[in-house]
Amino acid sequence: QVQLVESGGGLVQPGGSLRLSCAASGSIFSGTIMGWYRQAPGKQREWVALIFSSGLTNYADSVKGRFTISRDNAKNSVYLQMNSLKPGDTAVYYCKAAMATGRDYWGQGTQVTVSS
Repeated sequence: QVQLVESGGGLVQPGGSLRLSCAASGSIFSGTIMGWYRQAPGKQREWVALIFSSGLTNYADSVKGRFTISRDNAKNSVYLQMNSLKPGDTAVYYCKAAMATGRDYWGQGTQVTVSS
């Protein structure tokens, strides 16, 4: 089965940048949609960004223009470059793989804290 492991989280000041990585233990087959979600304390998990196998991307309005999702199929990895970070971006960030079969896989999450 596919296993996802996120990394790259940490503490950063407002306006700073972080690059999150999501490494898959299994192959990311054609048709798999990769996405990033986040969940802050006391709030529901929300969608942040997604990327199709073709490279087409979509972003939540709250991060559009600041975050960039990318994927490297050769490395079985997905990334989230986060720039101009705000305190409201503080959350646990999760990587998700939506397989063409309909089965979803989630990573364990990585903490991102934006604070001065």
